[in-house]
Amino acid sequence: MYSKAYKKLVALPPLLWVGLFLLVPYALMLAHSFWAVHDGMLVRQPDLHNYVTLFSKPVYAAVLVRTMRIAAAVTLCSLLLGYPLAYYLSFHAGAPKELLYQLVIVPLWVSYLVRGYAWKTILGSEGVLNGFFEYLHLTHEPVAFLLYSPFAVVVMLTHIYTPFVFLPVYAALEHIPRGLVEASEDLGAGAAQTFLRVILPLSIPGLLAGATFAFVLSLGDFLAPLLVGGASGTMIANVVQSLFGAAYDWPLGAAISVGLLIITVSLLFLSERLEKRWRY
Repeated sequence: MYSKAYKKLVALPPLLWVGLFLLVPYALMLAHSFWAVHDGMLVRQPDLHNYVTLFSKPVYAAVLVRTMRIAAAVTLCSLLLGYPLAYYLSFHAGAPKELLYQLVIVPLWVSYLVRGYAWKTILGSEGVLNGFFEYLHLTHEPVAFLLYSPFAVVVMLTHIYTPFVFLPVYAALEHIPRGLVEASEDLGAGAAQTFLRVILPLSIPGLLAGATFAFVLSLGDFLAPLLVGGASGTMIANVVQSLFGAAYDWPLGAAISVGLLIITVSLLFLSERLEKRWRY
């Protein structure tokens, strides 16, 4: 058994790391959210002006709603792609399972920017997809909504975050005792009944974890809307980036960041409660 002094010594470096690089920045962000900018100078006098501005101007609520709508669409698309793929690899892939698993996670090794510019090439007016449509005579001119739109943001983020949904779902499916599946079949249940009454309920914790990953990561993404979103695909993180950059309104940017942090923590707390309820 290790002594208490040894345990405290081992725990000290990670605690210092978390405190210095996580808690201190959060505290500074919270402090900035109560300050203001006057005549280009940061005034350190606490007030609630930034939060009043945040809730009184409809533009911020509109961008937040759009962001949550895009994040929800990405989550749904990632689940529709990731869950069937994880199910196939876990129960039906057979010998090629390891190879297929590696192919699924290969995109995680590719730079985010590379994937973003790849989608610009695919969805652009002179891109691969528009060229394919024109070759088949489905359209006579480039389809405008494919790029610089919320659709393009959803497509790009779905491609990026589907592996984050796949991994926890696959782990949950792999931990399902195969004896339960065989018992269900022995009792006369068909494939659909076995899936709905045995496999799906037992994979809910992994599904919830994957959905949380996709939604939270999409909620805070700013590079995808910057690359392929255009004006109609602007998300709340782009507003924060603009406020901390060209607008030089750090306090308002910090107030929006605090709001996003509260939403994210609430979602994580809700996801944890639901996972505990469904865990067997």
